[in-house]
Amino acid sequence: QSKFKTVAHTAPLLSLDSTQDVDELRRFDDRIRKALGEGHEPTYIIEPKLDGASIELIYEDGVLTRAVTRGNGREGEQVTDNIRTISSVPLRVAPELLSVRGEVIMYISEFQAFNARLVEAGGEPYASPRNSAAGSVRQLDSHVTASRKLDLLVYDILAIEGSGFKSDTDGIEAIRHWGFKVPDRIQTGRTVEDILEYHTGFATDREGLDYEIDGIVIKLDDLSARSAIGVTSHHPRWALAFKFEPRQEVTRIDKIEVNVGRTGVITPVAVLDPVVVGGVTVSRASLHNREELRRKDLREGDTVRIQRAGDVIPQVVEVIAHEKDRARPFEMPTECPVCSTPVQEEGPRIKCPNRFGCSAQLQGRIIHLASRSALDIEGLGEETAALLVTEGLVSSLAELFDISPEQLVEYEGFAEKSAASLVEAIQSKKAPDLPQFLIALGIPEVGTAVARDLSGYFGSIAAILGATAEELEQIDGIGPKMSEVITAFLEDERNRSAIDAILARGVEPVASVPVDRGFPSVGTAVFTGALPIPRASAEAAWRAVGGRTASSVSAKTDFVVVGENAGSKREKAERLEVVILNFGEFVAKVVSMGGEVDVP
Repeated sequence: QSKFKTVAHTAPLLSLDSTQDVDELRRFDDRIRKALGEGHEPTYIIEPKLDGASIELIYEDGVLTRAVTRGNGREGEQVTDNIRTISSVPLRVAPELLSVRGEVIMYISEFQAFNARLVEAGGEPYASPRNSAAGSVRQLDSHVTASRKLDLLVYDILAIEGSGFKSDTDGIEAIRHWGFKVPDRIQTGRTVEDILEYHTGFATDREGLDYEIDGIVIKLDDLSARSAIGVTSHHPRWALAFKFEPRQEVTRIDKIEVNVGRTGVITPVAVLDPVVVGGVTVSRASLHNREELRRKDLREGDTVRIQRAGDVIPQVVEVIAHEKDRARPFEMPTECPVCSTPVQEEGPRIKCPNRFGCSAQLQGRIIHLASRSALDIEGLGEETAALLVTEGLVSSLAELFDISPEQLVEYEGFAEKSAASLVEAIQSKKAPDLPQFLIALGIPEVGTAVARDLSGYFGSIAAILGATAEELEQIDGIGPKMSEVITAFLEDERNRSAIDAILARGVEPVASVPVDRGFPSVGTAVFTGALPIPRASAEAAWRAVGGRTASSVSAKTDFVVVGENAGSKREKAERLEVVILNFGEFVAKVVSMGGEVDVP
């Protein structure tokens, strides 16, 4: 669960528009040149696109006071104590007021050693250095973060008092001067050819680097031109990420087997001769479903090209060679390979319908419940989940909370200390944040965003369990199909009994502040135009009094708060007859509800 305070960013931490297409790169350059006008040649800052965990550092009176994860780009979690443990982070800087953005990274060599230690201790390895870095900065114990060799590279100034900088180049030099580390090989270029030369050079050198990059970033150097060109709600128009093609290697399919997941879906999996792809040893790759298997005509014994999609997920790209006496095409099973229940067909997928009697599905649900996005139970990985199920120590998720150290020490791999540690880790998750608990239940369609929305709207697990489809549809982003799937799961007697059994073990999800749906002054607000304060701060103030925020205007929107130069969102609000508030009216509304807005 998260115990970190959520705070607004000084300025939005936007994503980057990205491409792997040279033609799209040329179109980006054309747009920039057109925006600058005739006679004005652009100068671009070109730098590596670091693949780590984005962070904002805020200095007040020259002292590091806050470090905030990217979160949703508008607000994130305050992890200051953890970031202070990174030796490359200056605790004091010359400017009185400063906000910078950087990337926390774990070097590949350290990542490999760290994962080896995790596996040896029976834990779940991280999928990539990026995931490891992100997990490390969110540790509840800063001593754990300090034990992991992290680094921080800074590449952007978000805010500074009286800088006078005219270019990003000036800003980077200042960042260096203040004692921050910056990415290697930052340079300038003027043409697409300059960018392509830089891209090719880094793509060639990539394999020799001890840190992950997944492309390069091109940014207009002139800061006043950036302001004129502007940003969207998602990305700056003056920057582009030019991504690398995924790393690829050649290996052999030793055999094809099937895996039964937590939802019963039976997936074909290629067991590969182990091969290192981007610093990670790959020995298995999902083949997704029978249609994919047939389309690529993948068979045992074939020599194949593989890649890590997004530099994370192993993927078989194509067959590049096969033996003369080729194996027969793989046939998907007609019954579950674990519990022998006849399978059901759902489009291209086949599924075991024996949800509560199939041990493979239970094992998958345990792994999911313990995963980092759910309850985040340290030490409860695949091997331990398999042991608990195959040895009959648990027959349901609820029984996880009944396990004792005395039971575990009977099995290989558990000494008194490790058995006690696992039980303590499980018991420590009896007060999870409500969104994490919802994810842990494995409700179809409920990922991170929907779990957060459900939690914020209903405020308690009891309210969610009692919600109707119509009530669910009051939440932006939940339509009739999704609400039907969610309510069908929650109204199923066996699912409900399973949830009740978990709660009966003393698990009490920490309730969010609910929206008071019976009081007309609280509802969903959309903010548009230039406000006197950062938009993230205004949204945070609204949520603090029980409101919800959304990025787009719809019939479910209650208020649209408009600043200067409000455009299409205001027009849509007028068409839909949504209440429109100016900033002063918004502040008055928040104050009347017992809240406060930090106005300049």
